[in-house]
Formats: sequence, C-alpha cells, structure tokens
Amino acid sequence: MKTQTEKFLARSCLIAVLGMFSSLPVAAQNSEFPRTPDGKPDFSGIWQAVTSAHYDIEPHAASEGPHPGLFGALSAIPAGLGIIEQGRIPYNEQSRRQRDENRANALENDPMAKCYMPGVPRGNLLPFPFQIVQSREVILIAYEFAESNRILYVDQPELESQVDAWMGHSNAHWEGDTLVVRVTGQMPDTWFDRAGNFHSWEMVVEERWTPSGPNHVDYQATITDPNTFTQPWTIKVPLYRRMEPNMQLLEFKCAEFAEEYLYGEWRKPGTPRGNPAQ
Repeated sequence: MKTQTEKFLARSCLIAVLGMFSSLPVAAQNSEFPRTPDGKPDFSGIWQAVTSAHYDIEPHAASEGPHPGLFGALSAIPAGLGIIEQGRIPYNEQSRRQRDENRANALENDPMAKCYMPGVPRGNLLPFPFQIVQSREVILIAYEFAESNRILYVDQPELESQVDAWMGHSNAHWEGDTLVVRVTGQMPDTWFDRAGNFHSWEMVVEERWTPSGPNHVDYQATITDPNTFTQPWTIKVPLYRRMEPNMQLLEFKCAEFAEEYLYGEWRKPGTPRGNPAQ
C-alpha cells in the first residue's frame, strides 16, 4: 500500500515525463522548418489560408447571400469566428458609417469584383494559393488571384513608396526566426474582406511571419490607420503549405471575367457578351 507521499511523488514524476514528451513534437517541428544557407527560415513554397475570414474578418453568423432568389444557398455566407485579436475593428464613427454603406451593397462594391489586386493583408487570406520565392536580399510573393505580386526588400534602406500601389511597398527585416514586413503606400481602394471592411491611404501594415511547424506559418498583421481607426488592431491566422506533389500556381487572369461587369453598359447593341465591340 503506497503512502500519500509516495503517491504524490509518483504523480509528480508522471506529470514531468508527460510534459517532457508533449514538448518534443513542437521542438522537432520547429527544427524541421526549412532553412536557407545562412540559417534563416526558408518560406519558399506554395501557401494558403484555410479560413472563412475572406468573407468577413470579424466574428459573424451565417447569413443568406445578396441574391438568394437567384443563387439560393450557393451565395450564402458561412459563419466565422473572426481573426481579429481585439474582437472587432475599432472604427471611428465616420468610418463605421462608410463600412455600413459598403456592406449594404458589398457584392457590387467589392473591389475584387472588378479584378483589382487584393492588397495586404487580404491577398494572404483569400481561398487562392500564393507562392513565395526567397533569396537573401529580396523575397517574391506571387498570388494566383489577378496575377498579383509583391517584392519584400530584406535588410535594405527603409525607402518609402514614391507612389501608391495596389500591393504597396514592403520593407522587411528579421527578428530571430520571424520575418517582419512593413507595408506602406497601398491604394485606398482595397478592402479587407467581402463585408466592406476598408482602410484609407494612411494605412500601414506590419506583418509577422513566424514558422510554427515544417508546413505551417503563424501569420500576424497589425493595421495602423489613424484616419479610419481609433487604435491599431491585429489579425492572426495560420498559413498552410500546399503539399500536393504537382502543386503549382495556375492562371486566374480575371480581368476578362470582369469586362461585362465594368463595361457591359457601353457594349454595342447586338454584340455578343464577352466579345469586344466591333
């Protein structure tokens, strides 16, 4: 018959052993993340977010789509827990009214309906893969949607963008194994999601890319925009490496898909849809 002291010691040893073994997979996973010749994490590969945040980055219930009479459940919006660490976006009052106006006609107003490049961080949240090609001084990210791309300038002078661009200007540096990227100079015409959440030309995005396993990256983005929000706020979502042996980015040149949407009213009468006017 064991004494209470013996039982306590046995239980303490068991807890210690279990704790030791539970920590092994995490350490092994982090050590297995690919490395460049200079020892930095190598993010090269094809990645994709698996989340419903591209519908709405805030927590939301499932709801019918904008045209249920035409599409039924096909256009319905699935529920989502949201990816904002603070829970909700801290809009100022004027910007909240603008967001509500965007949301009222989100399908028609979403810039992506016009095949505009998605911007940052939205490009990393879409249900489309993107590919990273990494070198010591620059990192290229190519997105399947609208054939968007961006270059991250690593440990180079902190040059601001001279003109605004759809995917902004990205300066990067390393903090240990975390790649920190400061994105400036983005067009004010991009949204964060399909729900009308938006920003102004003053937005600055700080991304943090941190390996969390051989095929997982913790992606975090802090948004600062004093013209639109009362304080900075942060999104966080895991990114997953696409593991199919023949995985590659395919073409999604959506400009031609948006022609009728953008210019159909000016099409010459009698001209078939999808063909240029004669």
